[in-house]
Amino acid sequence: MDDRNSDGSAGIPAAPAHGNGGPPDLNQLRTFLAVYRAGAFTAGARILGLSQPTVTAQIRALEGRLGRELFERRPRGVAPTPFADDLAARIMGPLDALGAAAGTAAGPDEDGPAEPVHLAGPAEYLAHGVLPTLAPLVERGVRLRVAFGLTDGLLDELRGGRHDLVVATARPRGRSLAWLPLSDEEFVLVGAPVWAERIGGRIAAEGPAALHGVPLVAYAEDLPILRRYWRHVFGRRLTAVPAVTAPDLRAVRAAVAGGAGVSVLPRYLCAAELASGALVPLHLPEDPPINTGFLVHRPGPPAHPHVTLVRDHLVRHGRETGERPAGQ
Repeated sequence: MDDRNSDGSAGIPAAPAHGNGGPPDLNQLRTFLAVYRAGAFTAGARILGLSQPTVTAQIRALEGRLGRELFERRPRGVAPTPFADDLAARIMGPLDALGAAAGTAAGPDEDGPAEPVHLAGPAEYLAHGVLPTLAPLVERGVRLRVAFGLTDGLLDELRGGRHDLVVATARPRGRSLAWLPLSDEEFVLVGAPVWAERIGGRIAAEGPAALHGVPLVAYAEDLPILRRYWRHVFGRRLTAVPAVTAPDLRAVRAAVAGGAGVSVLPRYLCAAELASGALVPLHLPEDPPINTGFLVHRPGPPAHPHVTLVRDHLVRHGRETGERPAGQ
């Protein structure tokens, strides 16, 4: 019977109780690390430019040398065993450093254009708080390739080598990625002046009952940010159907400013509207919801110096300004 995973990789039998001796082959370790980061044999093979059977054979050989099973088959891809987590933690730095030393990417002071830095994160935050601040680096020769998306998918792509840096709305799990905190951001319940006049100060006295029947404008149908606000501030579960959904917080902001209803937005995204009066804070709790954002990268030295330049610039800017992505 053809024993294959759903990702097309051949099944890996249990490793023998004891290794067959000899140090692990460097190519086998590279292959292991690619599969570990990608979470699948086929994805690891694409990263390495190898065939899937070759990758499977190298993992089997490495398991035989180590006498330990490295991956467990899952419906989609594979999951590392605890031994694999420990192995990855030990070899990531040295292998990444070796790869960087052997690479040919141009540095900041070399002739010709440098390799671009691939940066990804929430569209709203990158457009508002990142791209404008990186202008001085672009003048210094930094080239950028920007992608938008949600945290889970972008982190998978980071493991697979598609991005250099990812702005994440949650701290990554496991040891396959490294992260640095950016800053914290407060969420604010906002509405246009017309809704502030209707609701007045009732929320402080009545709680969420004051918002009964008020249209809600949300990022998604399941009201992710609104639900968190309700739970944190009111201690209640929000069960409602949004009047308007738009998968971009800038569109949510525009709809709310136009009077379509109320919503919860990160303060950085609506600071100008709050200052001008186009939006009004409807409630000012003593303990507003706060979310911490993270800048995530693969462990070890970056592929080229401009990645370090962008990473350090974003972390420094985030700490100085407090701007960061919304926790969607």
